[in-house]
Amino acid sequence: MTHTLLAYIATASYIAAALFIGMRLFRKEGWIPPRSLAIAVAFLGLALHSWVLWDSIFSRAGINLGFYHALALTSWTIIALLLVSSLSKPVDNLGLILLPAAALSLLLETHFAEVSFMRASASWPLKIHVLLSMLAYSLLTLAAVQAILLSVQDYHLRHRHPGGFVRTLPPLQTMESLLFEMISAGFVLLTLALISGFAFLENMFAQHLVHKTVLSVLAWLVFGGLLVGRFRKGWRGRTAIAWTLGGFVILILAYFGSKAVLQFVLQR
Repeated sequence: MTHTLLAYIATASYIAAALFIGMRLFRKEGWIPPRSLAIAVAFLGLALHSWVLWDSIFSRAGINLGFYHALALTSWTIIALLLVSSLSKPVDNLGLILLPAAALSLLLETHFAEVSFMRASASWPLKIHVLLSMLAYSLLTLAAVQAILLSVQDYHLRHRHPGGFVRTLPPLQTMESLLFEMISAGFVLLTLALISGFAFLENMFAQHLVHKTVLSVLAWLVFGGLLVGRFRKGWRGRTAIAWTLGGFVILILAYFGSKAVLQFVLQR
């Protein structure tokens, strides 16, 4: 009961913080919540989210990385990175999409729990590989949502509609710079995750890992190609957005598509 109650309060906190962000973006008159309030409420949700995960994922037997548990843990990582970054950079608007998604992941974890342990005796290289993979996925998720916001902003500016919520966003150049900062950091982490996987795991192309490995490498090539194109040809705007979202779709298929197939279809 305590677990469920905490999950509900965390969910409500995330939704409230997202509503505050939405009011700041779209409301023109009346009471507009201060930015600090939205961030504070989101931090409350993150703290409760942490408690819920500690109670349900970590045990003496190991780490429960069933599909919905892994989803909730990944969403926690994404929100943690978002909120820490928002203390120094104007990225809190990404919470409009990410906070409700985190709330949904908590509800799914609470009501559809299952067991899939990574044992406590697992080797430290495997744990490092999992950590790097999760951080890479989380940062590139932030980049994908940033690309969506950038796309909306670019559309409004091209069609001469600079008003509305677009006026509350940072300048287009700043948004684009933030996007490539996220992609660069995520690409480095993805590179390290792949290197650690090939170096320490017995066989990255084993039957149950081959699809994940191939898709992860393909996503790495997409993000790497985007960074090369940015550096050598000055890619930006729609090109950067398309490559970012394309790489993210491949990555989400690698991380969660493969896990869903293994757990729900192949029952592994």
